Amino acid sequence: MVSPSLSLATLLFVQASRVAAQVSLPSPPWLPPSPSFGANPSSGDSIPNPHWSTLLGNGLFFYEAQRSGRLPDTNRVSWRNDSCTNDGQDVNLDLSGGYYDAGNFIKATLPLSFSIMQICWGAIDHGSGYDLSNQTAYLDDMLRWSLGWLMEAHPSPNTLFVQIGTGAADDAYWGGDRGIPQNRPSYQVNDTNPGTDVAAMTAAAFASCSALYSGRSFKSYSSPASLQNNSYASTLLQHAQQLYSFAVNARGGQMTYQTSVPIVQDSYPSSGYGDDLTLAALWLGLAQNDSALITQAQDYFNQFQLGSQLPDSVFNWDSSLPGIPILGTQIYQSYPQLGGNGWQSQAEAYLDRIVSGKGAGKLTKGGLLYYTASSSLATLNPAINAAMLLRRYAAIATSNDKQNAYLKFSKGQTDYLLGNNPMSVPYVVGMNPNSPHNPHSALASGGNDISNINTSPPAEAYVLYGGVVGGPDQRDRYYDIRDDWPQTEIAIDYNAPLLTLAAMNVMNDTADPFYTSLQAGAYDSKKPSGHPCDPVYSCSPSLSSGGKIAIAVVVTVVGLGIIGGIVYLVLRSRRPKEPSAPQYKERI
Repeated sequence: MVSPSLSLATLLFVQASRVAAQVSLPSPPWLPPSPSFGANPSSGDSIPNPHWSTLLGNGLFFYEAQRSGRLPDTNRVSWRNDSCTNDGQDVNLDLSGGYYDAGNFIKATLPLSFSIMQICWGAIDHGSGYDLSNQTAYLDDMLRWSLGWLMEAHPSPNTLFVQIGTGAADDAYWGGDRGIPQNRPSYQVNDTNPGTDVAAMTAAAFASCSALYSGRSFKSYSSPASLQNNSYASTLLQHAQQLYSFAVNARGGQMTYQTSVPIVQDSYPSSGYGDDLTLAALWLGLAQNDSALITQAQDYFNQFQLGSQLPDSVFNWDSSLPGIPILGTQIYQSYPQLGGNGWQSQAEAYLDRIVSGKGAGKLTKGGLLYYTASSSLATLNPAINAAMLLRRYAAIATSNDKQNAYLKFSKGQTDYLLGNNPMSVPYVVGMNPNSPHNPHSALASGGNDISNINTSPPAEAYVLYGGVVGGPDQRDRYYDIRDDWPQTEIAIDYNAPLLTLAAMNVMNDTADPFYTSLQAGAYDSKKPSGHPCDPVYSCSPSLSSGGKIAIAVVVTVVGLGIIGGIVYLVLRSRRPKEPSAPQYKERI
């Protein structure tokens, strides 16, 4: 069922495939228009709508801005340069390339693999959106850049490199791509020190993209993006098979990858691996037409009791669980010979809780889906992913009422993302004059003074077109402060659902995205005063000197009257000291 190893001939083929011919890139290249383009409504009477096409193009362009390594001659981001070209030299491998994961400079396999899995999934069931918008060549370019690095990170059957760079060293540098600290360490999982979660998720990435490049499609959905290449699909499938075997059969057993590589605890620690194994089995079963793997996915779902965890889970790099019953339903309805019936009730129970408001996610006053436990450090990510899953599943909902409810809720979250919110901010950089101007990105800021990143330089040097930021706070307030990473940081996994949502709308909507109705200055009149209340900025309000004096007087007068009582109580009963609040760390 699973190939135990790659032959020498296959290894040579893998090397050759990285430079194999791909879809020809346009000449001259497509480039993002000025943000002012997004304030000019179209006629709104055709498919593809030019603004949805631009949103999809900008979302792909963002990934080019995040590239690491030697940039190709086709690089479209004029202000980017080669960087970190000696990554991997500590292990005698070329691990340059890939993407910087967020606002700083580590490269992390788990969020990259989750993102690529998402993007290939969207290019399978809504691939016509890429074709209609003439972005398929750039999709291919982005996927091959990603998958090529993941191949390098998987140099042997039971070895996978999971992080390049350390949080502490990379966090200490704030500057452009030419000054990134070198001699970055490379961290791996292997047969004796495994990482079940990261190996399984990387297998899912390879398998989903293999399904895309082999031309797999889903009933009731569009044709996949025009990328069919059977030899490339075969190469991706072989990596998927090896990594799945590694995840399941490693000599060191099954465990989360931070057990083997403790340093990832500071960047992308994993909470478990049952969902990753289940998702990998589903994608690999589809990619190689194997009913045994579809059955294995159902067994994992039961073994790890994922059904009890599903109702209030969110879809992100650490929790692929909500996507599992949706993908399982798509596979069963399209390929019933593979088996796997029974996912649909799980999928609809999960989605019904979201739209009914009976789940853990509640709407903010301004209409954003917010999960207390999962949204605090990046409010938009859970909401955008939910919007993407709801719209995807609506095509196969069991009733018109459910379909309409899912589509309505999805549209509400998408509109919020794109400017229909209390701040009048489209939370995608460069789409409109009201888009964020200060994303937390060392690459784009143009500064090198880590002590004054908000003011040095006063204005962001480069427009990071297409980047989705973390988002507003629970009260729908957005401050657009460069160092406030919970609100302003960008990340490769934040952009993944945007691509699929944009492709969906390219295919189906003649009406413009909401932000075209916003004119320049709309945010300026609504921008909140003060500063956020989050892990970066203290929640305590700043008092004037007069206020401080007044409080001091009150404390003195009232305090003298109760000091005796306090002393008595303290002496009578000493409470143990309460643990300090958790220390949140910036996502690197």
